[in-house]
Amino acid sequence: MSTALAGRVALVTGGSKGIGRAVATALAQAGAKLALCARGQEALEAAANELRAIGAEALVQVADVTP
Repeated sequence: MSTALAGRVALVTGGSKGIGRAVATALAQAGAKLALCARGQEALEAAANELRAIGAEALVQVADVTP
């Protein structure tokens, strides 16, 4: 794990799948702490658990950020 973003917190919307999940993974690998939100609880928790398994800190919140 890189430490380029150690001590930083990243908010990722749509963090449960697709591009959002890939971004969250890259940020975690760079050492960032994560705050993830998405509409689906199960997929969000699954993504967070995967990220925690690689050593990331991940806070989750179910949210719909569409206008």
